[in-house]
Amino acid sequence: MSSQTVATQDVTSEPELLRLLSELSAEEKVSLVVGASMWTTTAVPRLGLEPVVMSDGPVGVRGSGGGTSAMFPAPSALAATWDLDLARRSGVLFAAEARRHGVDVVLAPQVNLQRTPVGGRHFECYSEDPHLTAEIAVALVGATQEQGVGMCVKHYVANDSETERTRYLARLDERTLREAYLAPFERLVRDVNPWSVMGAYNGADTEGVAAPLLEHRPLVVDLLKEEWGYDGLFVSDWVATQSVVPAVRGGLDLQMPGPDGAWGDGLLDAVRSGEVAESELDDKVLRLLRLARRTGRLVLPGTAGGASVGFSVGSAGGVTGGVTGGVTGGVAGALHAVPDQVTAHATPSAGAVAPSAALLREVAARSVVVLKDDAGLVPLVSEGARPLRVALLGPAAVEPFFQGGGSSFVEPDRLTYPAAELRAALPQGSEVTLLAGARALRNPPELDVDRCTDPVTGEPGLRVTLLAADGGVLEEHTATAWTGWLQDVRPDADAVRLRATVTLGEPGTHELGVGTVGVHRVLVDGAEVASGSTVVNEDVVLSSGHNHPIAALAEADGTADLDATLQVVHAVGYGHFVRAALVHRLPGPSVEEELAGAVEAAATADVAVVLVGTTAEVESEGYDRPDLDLPGNQDELVRRVVAANPRTVVVVNAGAPVLLPWLAEVPTVLWGWLAGQEAGTALADVLTGATEPSGRLPWTLPARFEDVPVPHARPVDGVVDYTEGTDVGYRAWERRLAAAPAAGDAADGAPVPAAPFGHGLGWTTWEYEDAVLAWGQSHDAPATLTAYVTVRNTGPRAGREVVQVYVEAPDGGPSRPVRWLGGFAVADVPAMGSATVRVPVPTRALQVWDPQAKGWTTPPGTYRLRTGRSVADLRLTNELTVRPGEEPGAGNQ
Repeated sequence: MSSQTVATQDVTSEPELLRLLSELSAEEKVSLVVGASMWTTTAVPRLGLEPVVMSDGPVGVRGSGGGTSAMFPAPSALAATWDLDLARRSGVLFAAEARRHGVDVVLAPQVNLQRTPVGGRHFECYSEDPHLTAEIAVALVGATQEQGVGMCVKHYVANDSETERTRYLARLDERTLREAYLAPFERLVRDVNPWSVMGAYNGADTEGVAAPLLEHRPLVVDLLKEEWGYDGLFVSDWVATQSVVPAVRGGLDLQMPGPDGAWGDGLLDAVRSGEVAESELDDKVLRLLRLARRTGRLVLPGTAGGASVGFSVGSAGGVTGGVTGGVTGGVAGALHAVPDQVTAHATPSAGAVAPSAALLREVAARSVVVLKDDAGLVPLVSEGARPLRVALLGPAAVEPFFQGGGSSFVEPDRLTYPAAELRAALPQGSEVTLLAGARALRNPPELDVDRCTDPVTGEPGLRVTLLAADGGVLEEHTATAWTGWLQDVRPDADAVRLRATVTLGEPGTHELGVGTVGVHRVLVDGAEVASGSTVVNEDVVLSSGHNHPIAALAEADGTADLDATLQVVHAVGYGHFVRAALVHRLPGPSVEEELAGAVEAAATADVAVVLVGTTAEVESEGYDRPDLDLPGNQDELVRRVVAANPRTVVVVNAGAPVLLPWLAEVPTVLWGWLAGQEAGTALADVLTGATEPSGRLPWTLPARFEDVPVPHARPVDGVVDYTEGTDVGYRAWERRLAAAPAAGDAADGAPVPAAPFGHGLGWTTWEYEDAVLAWGQSHDAPATLTAYVTVRNTGPRAGREVVQVYVEAPDGGPSRPVRWLGGFAVADVPAMGSATVRVPVPTRALQVWDPQAKGWTTPPGTYRLRTGRSVADLRLTNELTVRPGEEPGAGNQ
């Protein structure tokens, strides 16, 4: 089904939707604009309206009924491919996964810009550039919705910090808002009309109004719905609705979740009292009916029912065959929280492999960025190569960080690990030695509940006691399993007491404790090891237990008594729960012994491959990072290994930038991202030469933390000021380089990043031979500009190039960035071959927002279009003159 077909059906069904609207009572209208549960909207069976089912989705469609899901690479990895075909095929897979899980609307993608590298959800966003973000998102959303599954684009708008995320105001001027942060949303609305848009937790101070986004009428009603003509549903982020009348008039269409919350508790009363007119709900209900119609959850008279779509991912092998169905009943509420990171034992890779794995493997491998390869170590093997001895080292080699923490978390269909996949891919007879060599996690691993005994009954497990506010016992039982969360706690419970006698067994130093949030008191062998008195509410539901470490040391080989009293969190929309990450680290080698073992293995190997990176304690929704350092002693591991073996490849397993202080010392460095379930297979493909690591950085990699243009996004007096304006990410770096006495000379005070935006070497070399600009005109569409760029592969191996075109503004016009991305395209070229690549440059790339005229304008003058391999490696220059009073393409040269 094409988007044009969907649009036609929407127009022809509009009179029927209006008829249904007229048949609804005020009570029914109110129920339709409030969620029926955590993930569903309200049904009206007499009208043929079924619940619309939603699910989190930036790295996979989790669904609401449990089970496993295809775990995609992090969105930043998809953007690193700069490949719109891969984005479209990923969108088709999203649709298939949604149908598989009975989901109608996927809460993705996140198109906020990566304003600061310390942002907790940086990995969930595509890029620091609005054009790259928009191109990837348009391809993915369009492909998903063509299959009959809706996408919910988020978070509208300027939602770029996790610190005080439900309270802060983002203060930014009109031009910054329009030219940078709104740009991806506008492209999506105009090009593919996403069926829903999610309003952010934060507020915005712009357009003369300072208000929460869900109450910001100028941004939601005047701009999104009226100026852009958006006809989809504007839905709240979960538990973000804080008012009745202001949110109604601010443009919110659907409060999620429900049925409680501000609208669930107060909207019907406001309608009955006349404070809110029933007619004010009509547009909101109509938008909900449109969404239900588009997803097959509303069957109109005389039309086909159900939602049946055939899926095909394409050449890489993906989902095939017909998928039919959906959920017609309600879905029980589930905790929308931050689970612990998947561990090695969670989902082994053995067994049948879904066709989707091939696509996920391709995306993950293609996303890998070659930061440097001075020694030509990648690929490790060539045809007819002899067996290799490989030392595979690092915490991420033993336990990869597959996905970031937060609401996008999924339980994967399978997990693939580097050691097993590399052993299978290397020449027969090769040896792979696997050692961690360093520690990346601050907290101990989870406690094995099999070691626990109920101190009251003597039975295996934990003693769980629910306590009233006065300390009285409400109920208690023995738990033989523990997930880190106690959910569905009875509403009159004030605290939970957890007790266990833990069998230590092994002699030596054990680390034992509880990670939690809120009011707590933790005892080990009767001695208090941690306590806290901060009461928490719904803000905590997306905070990780890893962010609140509590650990105790016990020198013993017998048992230890663990006793923790923890606050029950009562959160609107999320029920009542307790967070308790029970942790236990057994005795083992010291830090120095682990390092020495890794160095010894590296020294005797043909090549050392070191996997370092972030962890669930570092990259997660719910909190921002304090710095960009690799956690633990991973930097020391890299330095020691490369000193022992100069044939060292370092792979960085992270979604957001980290500092690489040893970059100059290591011959080969790859950026491997948070690669999802195919992390192992994709890395093996890259290291053995099966797939070219053709990724390009979608953000700037800093060399020093003090050089980062926006080092934090912490609110000051409740406000985050976007003082950098439109100089987001690499644009700020370019501004400082241009202003330096000798541009690019770090000695003169201009900071130079470790790797620039758009950088990536691949595994061959390239020459840029020519670039020609041409205007095109088709029917009533505006003129379009295209750069035809001829590139030559000068290496002995077929390769993929990402051709990038940057725009530089005329002198003397309004203040603009030094240069910005205007267009890009991917080209596959045989060894020693050439290709002419078509790179579209949208007219908007030349325009600025005029706050006085309230419109877009193209300042006259001579524009320079610079073509190359990154923002810092520009090979060709073309000039384009726009004459005063003429639109681009109207006789311009």
